Amino acid sequence: MISSTGLTFNKHKPWIETTYHGIVTENDDKVLLDPPLIALDKDAPLRYAESFEVTLTEEGEICGFRIHGQNVPFEAVVLDKSTGEGVIRAKDKLDCELQKEHTFTIQAYDCGEGPDGTNMKKSHKATVHIQVNDINEYSPVFKEKSYKATVIEGKKYDSILKVEAVDADCSFQFSQICNYEIVTPDVPFTIDKDGFIKNTEKLSYGKEHMYKLTVTAYDCGKNRASEDVLVKISVKPTCKPSWQGFNKRIEYEPGTGSLALFPSMHLETCDEPITSIRASIELETNHIGKGCDRDTYSEKSLHKLCGASSGTVELLPAPSSSANWTVGLPTDNGHDSDQVFEFNGTQAIKVPDGMVSTSLKEPFTISVWMRHGPGAHEKETILCNSDKTEMNRHHYSLYVHNCRLILLLRQDPSEAENYKPAEFHWKLNQVCDKEWHHFVLNVEFPTVSLFVDGSAFEPFLVTEDYPLHASKIETQLTIGACWQENSGHDNDTETVSEPTSGGSGRMAQFFRGSLAGLMVRSGKLENKKVIDCLYTCKEGLDVQLPEEVASAVKVEFNPNQSSLTVEGDDIDAFDKVMQHISYLNSRQFPTPGIRHLRISTTVKCFSEESCVTVPDAEGYVMVLQPEEPKISLSGIDHFARSAAEFESQEGVKLFPELRIVSTITREVEADTESEAAEGADDDPTVQETVVSEEIMHNLDTCEVTVVGDELDGEHESLEVDMSQLQQHGMEMSSSNLGLVITGVNTMANYEQVLHLIRYKNWHTEALFDRKFKLVCSELNGRYISNDFKVEVNVIHTASPVEHANNAMVQPNFINPIHHASVDLSGHNLVNAHQASVVPSAATIVIVVCVSFLVFMIILGVFRIRAAHQRTMRDQENGKENEMDWDDSALTITVNPMETYEDQHSSEEEEEEEEESEDGEEEDDITSAESESSEDEEGGEPEDQQGASRQQQLEWDDSTLTY
Repeated sequence: MISSTGLTFNKHKPWIETTYHGIVTENDDKVLLDPPLIALDKDAPLRYAESFEVTLTEEGEICGFRIHGQNVPFEAVVLDKSTGEGVIRAKDKLDCELQKEHTFTIQAYDCGEGPDGTNMKKSHKATVHIQVNDINEYSPVFKEKSYKATVIEGKKYDSILKVEAVDADCSFQFSQICNYEIVTPDVPFTIDKDGFIKNTEKLSYGKEHMYKLTVTAYDCGKNRASEDVLVKISVKPTCKPSWQGFNKRIEYEPGTGSLALFPSMHLETCDEPITSIRASIELETNHIGKGCDRDTYSEKSLHKLCGASSGTVELLPAPSSSANWTVGLPTDNGHDSDQVFEFNGTQAIKVPDGMVSTSLKEPFTISVWMRHGPGAHEKETILCNSDKTEMNRHHYSLYVHNCRLILLLRQDPSEAENYKPAEFHWKLNQVCDKEWHHFVLNVEFPTVSLFVDGSAFEPFLVTEDYPLHASKIETQLTIGACWQENSGHDNDTETVSEPTSGGSGRMAQFFRGSLAGLMVRSGKLENKKVIDCLYTCKEGLDVQLPEEVASAVKVEFNPNQSSLTVEGDDIDAFDKVMQHISYLNSRQFPTPGIRHLRISTTVKCFSEESCVTVPDAEGYVMVLQPEEPKISLSGIDHFARSAAEFESQEGVKLFPELRIVSTITREVEADTESEAAEGADDDPTVQETVVSEEIMHNLDTCEVTVVGDELDGEHESLEVDMSQLQQHGMEMSSSNLGLVITGVNTMANYEQVLHLIRYKNWHTEALFDRKFKLVCSELNGRYISNDFKVEVNVIHTASPVEHANNAMVQPNFINPIHHASVDLSGHNLVNAHQASVVPSAATIVIVVCVSFLVFMIILGVFRIRAAHQRTMRDQENGKENEMDWDDSALTITVNPMETYEDQHSSEEEEEEEEESEDGEEEDDITSAESESSEDEEGGEPEDQQGASRQQQLEWDDSTLTY
């Protein structure tokens, strides 16, 4: 207001709003206020007078504004002093993340009186609220570096896991995560906006064990996460109670001893509380040999090895020259020389007469391997002894009928013809289960005991009958059927043309199945150890119980150790026992192939309703092919002996220096580091070397056969020292084809016995040579040696006669020891007469050659002297005028024949050349020509001529100086 005196008075206070709201962005300093910042003052000449600063106007009014508060990052700026309009702006850069809102007070001042403005008026204080607006400067960041989860296969989850990301921006818009995304393509998972991951399909452990996903996040400002995150989802198989850590294929290398079958196996029970566990481990070996891996020696040899060697007769031997009645019988060739014979209901064989001489009144034993399935209702005969002709009586037989094993035993007539036990019946599953079983029947009339696979069985039925009537009819022993006359009418018969006195015969009651090792032995086989030895397998299961679990677990084996049972209630102890179960094959050369394994497990729980079921575990043991031995026979294969030695009592040893060696070859990597280093650049392949290694093993057969004509028993034979054979437990059988030595023994003992084989011949006049072949084998022919052939020549000597000329006397030069290696294969004398004159012709040839040699020596001396004399004479004539001789001491003796020599010297030289050429031609003269020429010329002319020439050429050079 202006007073009458002209002075200006400041009567009114400035006016502003009581509250202001402002917004400012992080990257801007201008604050947007609501309402706008305007100060009003009634003292101002204008309608509105305002100022934010203390100023002095020209009219004398002062307007201003002041902000109250600590560390307020804002300031006021006047835009128009006349209108009082202004703004608030930030002093420094604002950070929403540090402080989102700012509150302070503001007050307006007008222009006061006086130059210093001491009388200025101020408005009330207004409150200002300023919000700092955020900008999207930060990207989402995941809280974890990686995420992991585990799921069970076959199940769909609503949520597997949650991933979470955060944003450092201060605003809701930019600090919120609006979206998550799985970056990895083609995976059966999805993620929602809140970060929850779930599977879109049922997962399979067999298809994928673990999934690896890459996940990213977006904030609401569409900023992507600075770093994606890795999510690992493991798929766990459905918890099924089972054996874990079990390798289905287990390789067994021959000769390595025991092999642990389940070293890392354990039982998974899915945390189900259990009270007991029972597991059965079965090793299936029915397809190997006769039910399992056994030594494939002949049954007779096996009896000897087991201690039952005396009185055994093998009725089903391997076909050979001495046992040929099984030649036409079908065999099973798939069991590595394990001699198995097949009977299909049409084959049967006759055993030669005299092979079995056992009396039924004395104890005897029948043993056989049999595999037989459920058959027809007819009888099927294994072994039968019946009448050859007429009456068709069965004296004894062993047959099967409706899964029963029956032994028929009819006694010979005796004083009291009363009823006696005649048929013994056993009803056994082993008779018709199509598996191999070993049967031993000990017969000691009137009782019979049976052992099947080592276990004793008593007959459930014994029937009686009268003894047979007395008869002189011969009996026929057959295998696979019964022999009888054609008087009956049996459907299961086959006519066999047999030259018997009663006409044609036939076989009846044929057997259908497999047989092996059929033996008849005199005396009982009571020793249980021997029976077990005949049956026991060479392969099976074994277990070495750890001491700490031996009392907590019970283990039981079956007789042949092809299966075992483990029982216990402690899972940890049970697992340890299972880990110590092993496979063992004690054969040096086991049968290769697969042996199936099966583990059957039964578990008992506290709650029977929720008790787990453990499925069977299956696998197999693969027995690798053993390194096959190569049996080599070597020695002297060609020698000559005098006829007298062949005719002597001792004969001639055929194999005096025989050597038997067995080797195996294997490939090994060359262990030469230096060579490998040098040749690494040239040849990167691994070098292998074949190494031969000598091994020791047994032999079971050696056979000596004649090459060429068969042996004539009237004047030649092969013999061996029987005492040596018996000492080594061997046996010998011979025929006109040779001899066979059998018995399991070492190669050294076989060498010793073979060294003693002798060949004798009492009629050598027409014999020049004989050839033999030796073959040895192991394991019933599984491994066979080379054919070692020996040729022996007969040296015939002529009878001594008196000769007029001492040079014609035959020297005694034939020494069989010195001529052991003389090769006479080129000689082939036509008859005995020619052979007798060979030494005489040789003597004549030697005498002629010696005489000619003496003549040539004498002639040579003569020519040397004659040439020397001519040389001296030429030197005297040629140098007589040039040289002065000091011949005071020289004495010359004139040869009266000098003139004669000069005349005939040229003629003699020509004769000598012709004679030397004739001498070369004489080397090709045959012994017959030498003999005829000697008769014509004789030995005298050459000797006399040489002597006369020597007398004519005498030379006195005692005083000659050269």
